Amino acid sequence: MEENKSIQYMLLAGFFFALMNVCVKFVSHLPTLEVVLFRSVISLVASYVILKKKHIPILGKNKKLLIARGIAGCLGLIGTFYTLQNIPLASAVTINYTAPLFTAILGIFVVKQKVRPIQFVFFGLAIAGVLMLKGFDYRISNFDLAVGLFAAIFSAIAYNIIAKIKTTEHPLVIIFYFPLITIPFVGIYSIFNWQMPQGMDWIYLLLVGILTQLAQYYMTLSYQRANLSKVASLTYLGVIYALGFGFLFFNETYNLYSLIGIGLIIIAIILNMTVKSSK
Repeated sequence: MEENKSIQYMLLAGFFFALMNVCVKFVSHLPTLEVVLFRSVISLVASYVILKKKHIPILGKNKKLLIARGIAGCLGLIGTFYTLQNIPLASAVTINYTAPLFTAILGIFVVKQKVRPIQFVFFGLAIAGVLMLKGFDYRISNFDLAVGLFAAIFSAIAYNIIAKIKTTEHPLVIIFYFPLITIPFVGIYSIFNWQMPQGMDWIYLLLVGILTQLAQYYMTLSYQRANLSKVASLTYLGVIYALGFGFLFFNETYNLYSLIGIGLIIIAIILNMTVKSSK
């Protein structure tokens, strides 16, 4: 029963994340950092209210690593939102999903995580998929690809920092530091480059924050109720959502070779995750 609930929660989380991605793309005409600002303000308010309600000290213990996590998460989110706004939806989501591979590689040095030789084969398979996706989709520039991959790397850095402090810091404190660091960074830029949202923009921006909080809530519930490896692979349904929503809302289509590239990346990530979970 618990495992079934976990699967349901993860499916809900994936769906909410997919809807959030669509909302980000609907405001592609707004500056990326402005969209990140709206998302961060909503997250900050929600996290602060919950921390106060639970009487949890908001600043935590290891402030240096918490700040570093906030900086890495900020840069990762900016890059992720940029790719969502500027390249086809499924491609942006797929490139973002390379973060677990970078997490495993960086984990060798940051948290002394062991990597099996076969995992380097999977890393190579993912790289081949990225090259295939880029090479056969003219809508993805070298700059766009670089931003997407750097976003994944910064996300991986954030995940590794979380792994180092997860036993000493409350999860809500870790989440709180992300918007706490992000808002001043993107806020200064937004003040001098403000573009006033119009009409439905306000709804989409509000939904970006709300859907993110809902997705994180259900994802947390899922991870708390089942084995991580059994539900984590469900997150990659996000690519299927992205393909469908991209076609439905933005008339995005892909040639066969680009789809093969997307498939290679997802297969490599799932295989890598399976190997790690068997340890």
